[in-house]
Amino acid sequence: MFIDIHSHAYRITPPFVCQFCTAEQVIERYDREGIERGCILPIVSPEVYFPQANEDILEMAEQYPDRLIPFCNIDPRLLTNSADAPLGKVLAHYRDQGCKGVGEVMLNVPMMDPMVQNLFKHAEDVGLPVTFDGSDQVGGDFGLYDDPGLPQLEHTLQGFPKLIILGHGPTFWSEIARLETPGERAIIFGPRGHQIGILPSGPIREEGVVPKLMRRYPNLYGDLSDATPHNALARDPEYGPRFMTEFQDRLLFGTDLCGPEMPVPIIDLLIDWRDTGKISREVFNKVARENAIKLLELD
Repeated sequence: MFIDIHSHAYRITPPFVCQFCTAEQVIERYDREGIERGCILPIVSPEVYFPQANEDILEMAEQYPDRLIPFCNIDPRLLTNSADAPLGKVLAHYRDQGCKGVGEVMLNVPMMDPMVQNLFKHAEDVGLPVTFDGSDQVGGDFGLYDDPGLPQLEHTLQGFPKLIILGHGPTFWSEIARLETPGERAIIFGPRGHQIGILPSGPIREEGVVPKLMRRYPNLYGDLSDATPHNALARDPEYGPRFMTEFQDRLLFGTDLCGPEMPVPIIDLLIDWRDTGKISREVFNKVARENAIKLLELD
């Protein structure tokens, strides 16, 4: 029923911070939730989590070729720690090994940082889509920094019109509506270690920048993994289905599965909207699996 555009697994579970799934645990969860197969995105930047090798992802995908789809990931500081690093050679290598995308890009620097832009340039050149996570601060968090209104994302979309960029995470999905305050953009790590922040709630009185960017830039897609797109869509049961219907060709189901029992509320939301007629079965099928098949050129 579903193809997962965004999940995580470690070959050997790291000792702390987050008890990530093994490949076997991902598949067990997929069996329970009716997920046919899914993309495993490596974590390579060290801001919060333990970096892992792209080869670990390829090994897991080789063990379970009918269930796991490999992505590769590159920290833009790789090789030369400069904006002219030949990252295209690395990306082409992993593309030829079967990787279907790049990400999750989540180092904590501005999106317009020249090294990040260099990574995007090479991803466009080799024909791989990019998934990124964002933050509303630099330091003490993970994710590419952008300002309210996402101008750095817009300039990136302008600069690389042939690059498919999958928007993901709170700084992206909070701007489905106009923000009441800039602090609604993200959940961050507080000074005592626990996460702090709020996400916007309630009916959408005025559209935000996300639907406007999606109308303007056909290379912007929406990654529906983690809790933030569920919050964005479910907060207004009238607007959410309209948004999904309008952008039915560029929204992709995802889990962002980390721990084995992590909640995935988007599953129930999509099924409920399909069964109650809020979205058509055609829209459901596109978002649930068909868009991923088309984007990733799956068999």
